[in-house]
Amino acid sequence: MLEVLDGDARLAFSFEDLMRYHGPGSPGGVAHAYKVLECALPLLEPAGPLQRREVAVATAFGGPGARDGFELVLRAVTGGRYRVDAALARRERGWTRERFTFHLAYRARTVALGVREGFVTEEFLTLARTQDPSEEQAARLDALKREMAERVMASEAADVYEPL
Repeated sequence: MLEVLDGDARLAFSFEDLMRYHGPGSPGGVAHAYKVLECALPLLEPAGPLQRREVAVATAFGGPGARDGFELVLRAVTGGRYRVDAALARRERGWTRERFTFHLAYRARTVALGVREGFVTEEFLTLARTQDPSEEQAARLDALKREMAERVMASEAADVYEPL
């Protein structure tokens, strides 16, 4: 569970909560947001849950599943604290990992994380960037999104994301 504070209220969110908020469209992106938060929140506030409305997120990854995950837990989109910036891509990390970088800031602390090798596949990226996919391509992309979500969620956060 991801735990944050909203004022004095302690809130806890499961992966299933994030999926219900987002819907079925991008489970892989939701899983990535969950693991980024699972990894980053204790680094940003080692003493316990942090104030959700004080966390800013910047990323090179523009997927809607990740955006919605950060929105539900942190209210970062509606609070104007969520930014997609292509300049944050790390080309030296390779095609499958370059955009999966996340920078979170809370009070005086910042954390930068990048996905580790093996969690985002070339096939997924190729299909995700295909213009006007066929029915078969769209079905395969949906399967790859689910597979990625399962792969990410089956792993410890520190095994999915590493400090940059």
